[in-house]
Amino acid sequence: MVPVIKGSKVHTKVKDVRISDEFKWQRLHWKSFESCYRNSAYFEYYEAEFSKFFTNKYDFLFDLNIELFQWLIKQLKLNLELQYTEEYFKEYEEGLDFRSNFPVKNKTNDSAKPYFQVFDDREGFKPNLSIVDLLFNQGPQSKSFF
Repeated sequence: MVPVIKGSKVHTKVKDVRISDEFKWQRLHWKSFESCYRNSAYFEYYEAEFSKFFTNKYDFLFDLNIELFQWLIKQLKLNLELQYTEEYFKEYEEGLDFRSNFPVKNKTNDSAKPYFQVFDDREGFKPNLSIVDLLFNQGPQSKSFF
């Protein structure tokens, strides 16, 4: 989790949520990724580009999230175009509102297609880890899981 300055509790606009730099969260996160995925099949393939998210300074959480999301879209070779709104709309035209398509926090998808994971031999397949887990373990074949 990226530490923020008063982000979610004071009704700050998403684009204005600032990242807190009170401690070296980027270094801690990067070391965690290295520890967990150094032995995965594709970590070294993505390492140089992925590490920039943990070395570049970001002032706003939105900027980090968008840049990371765009990188993932590129790696997965997805044909997506991001569009932004200037205000919150309670309702959109039919076919344009995807907010309900995202799973509720802590909801699991037990029907997830299994793939090899780094700790498979000890833990078995763990669904719902992250897109980064899929990418580091399956590399370019990750797209076939969508």
